Amino acid sequence: MKSSRSKDYRTGLATPVQYLKGVGPKRAACLIRIGVETVKDLLFLIPRYYLDRTKLTPIKQLQVGQDATVVGKIFATGLKKTRFKGDLVRIMVRDDTGFIEAIWFNRPDLKKRFKVNQKIALSGKVYYYQSRQLVNPDYEIIEDAKEDYDYAGTIIPIYPLTEGLSLWEVRRAMKKALELGLPYLTETLPDEILNRYHFPPLSETIKNLHFPCQMADAEIAKARLIFEELFFFELLLALRKLHSAEIKKGYALVEKGVLTNKFLASLPFEFTNAQKRVVEEIKNDLAQSRCMNRLLQGDVGSGKTVIAVLAMLIAVENGFQAAMMAPTEILAEQHYLVWQKRLEALGVRVCLLTGGLKAKEKKALYPKIAQGEIDIIFGTHALIEAGVQFNRLGLAVVDEQHRFGVMQRAALLNKGVNPDFLVMTATPIPRTLQLTLYGDLDVSILDEKPPGRKPIVTKLTTESKRSEVYQFLRERVKSKQQVFIVCPLIEESEKLDLASAKKTYEEIRAVFPEFSVGLLHGRMKSEERIKVMAEFRAGRIDILVSTTVIEVGVDIPNATVMVIEHPERFGLAQLHQLRGRIGRGEEESYCILIVPDAMMAESKERLEFFEKNDDGFALAEKDMDIRGPGQIFGTRQHGLPDLKIADLKQDRHWLFKARDEAFALVRDDPKLTAPKNEIIKRTLRKKFYGREELLRVG
Repeated sequence: MKSSRSKDYRTGLATPVQYLKGVGPKRAACLIRIGVETVKDLLFLIPRYYLDRTKLTPIKQLQVGQDATVVGKIFATGLKKTRFKGDLVRIMVRDDTGFIEAIWFNRPDLKKRFKVNQKIALSGKVYYYQSRQLVNPDYEIIEDAKEDYDYAGTIIPIYPLTEGLSLWEVRRAMKKALELGLPYLTETLPDEILNRYHFPPLSETIKNLHFPCQMADAEIAKARLIFEELFFFELLLALRKLHSAEIKKGYALVEKGVLTNKFLASLPFEFTNAQKRVVEEIKNDLAQSRCMNRLLQGDVGSGKTVIAVLAMLIAVENGFQAAMMAPTEILAEQHYLVWQKRLEALGVRVCLLTGGLKAKEKKALYPKIAQGEIDIIFGTHALIEAGVQFNRLGLAVVDEQHRFGVMQRAALLNKGVNPDFLVMTATPIPRTLQLTLYGDLDVSILDEKPPGRKPIVTKLTTESKRSEVYQFLRERVKSKQQVFIVCPLIEESEKLDLASAKKTYEEIRAVFPEFSVGLLHGRMKSEERIKVMAEFRAGRIDILVSTTVIEVGVDIPNATVMVIEHPERFGLAQLHQLRGRIGRGEEESYCILIVPDAMMAESKERLEFFEKNDDGFALAEKDMDIRGPGQIFGTRQHGLPDLKIADLKQDRHWLFKARDEAFALVRDDPKLTAPKNEIIKRTLRKKFYGREELLRVG
């Protein structure tokens, strides 16, 4: 089979851009820096936004809070050092009606871009501080000499650029690319879908994307490309789910009650209604002959692990082994310590396998696991080492699964012959990400916490009130409660003026000489970390200074206070995970965020939202809105292609439509053999040629 790339070359779509008239090697090198190597790449270069000349606002008419686009000339530039926000680049721009200041934070490179008397377009929100301002606006320098050629028409696409590449040069190359490549673009969606959503054909879409007559043309062109990318993304997930169900025939693990009934009777608490519902979903999956492939997500403290242990016991009842892989040794050891005695009382043989074990200890465990002399194994990445062989692995559980890459999860599954698969996360996943990164998994949600737990009191305070915070800590420790203090760094940094764990540890020891203070961070040896956690768990350490190594899963009911230094350095989801380490006992718990006395407005707003909200799902949605999905959950570690056009934050409505279309299509035509779906099958092959493994790893 010949690659689609060789076919594109014959039709001109794979022609290197340097051979377009007016481009040449020098400009081609600049285009390559923005991801454009071929004519096809250029045709699918998506504008960042459009400058609509019919909607330019005279500077004099700008209103505070308004999103606006202005065009004017630069009459002053400057670079200023600020105490809290780093370098500040400022320019003054005027048109025939007035002037406005534009400023950019931490972009000193822009100082060289702006020159007096340049014509510039600015787009952004209008603020007021001493005078009207545009803060971090989008900008485009307009070259007057070429304006008649380049800016004919009222709608101007603004592309991503790089040094040495102007908008005019991209526009000129784009015209040549359209002349050469447009006739050879083949349609990628069937008429049925195009008609349903009133999308234009692909060739018309690309033409309107780059040279629209009106904004509506540009909007529908971009919408079609967004839908198409999401549709084939979801189609990949639908086929992957089908592949998993058809190819991976598993074992029917039916609950016998021999172990599970005794286990449930031994628990000192009743399951919540949410836990009962999720248990039934998992039991139903396990009882099927196809492999379970389920995601269990629940807020911190909602009781996920006990459900996983119950599922593992069902596997053991059926003569199989079960393994739980955790991302840190601290968490793996905690799982082992919490459940060891209860499981051994049932006659279940358990062990702990982590990288921190001595080679001699590991070698002693390997034959026992291989010969089936151990039923349940708690561990870390050590579970997927070459020396580990299971006798009969029936259920693989991955805890805090977003911490593992797709190949690590696959490596655990490959330790058995099609074992059932349960992945868990306490980082709530927004629905948009459920439908993309986890779209091939069945999802169970624990949306209820065990009764009797008091809500955590969260308080935002400033550096100047640190002495009051310390007095509060002293009172809590005197009343026999324990404290976490979390720092963003291990050691001091010359570049970042942030609290480090080591420095804070020394300060806390000096402030509280009457108390026992411990230190925990990721660079400590495994046995040191385990020893510190054991001391803290036993109550022999009153105050534990730590980095985010305690973020996941640590459960110390007597720890009722957490102080987080520089919380502005963390995302909302991570802050929520940290806060979840307290509030696990009967005493009221407190999470105190110490921020600098002066802080950026956006950071303050975000932390105030956190202060008032303890719903992990609401915080996850907010986090995605602020930071974007890519910074929270990358797609590569999930074995999925990156999205290049669609934005999960802005394009959710298209995601839902694309998913419905894709899953309905696979349900009705699993092999894509219907004549009407031939175009989809062809496009799918072309898009993912050479990447068939994307279908296999969930």
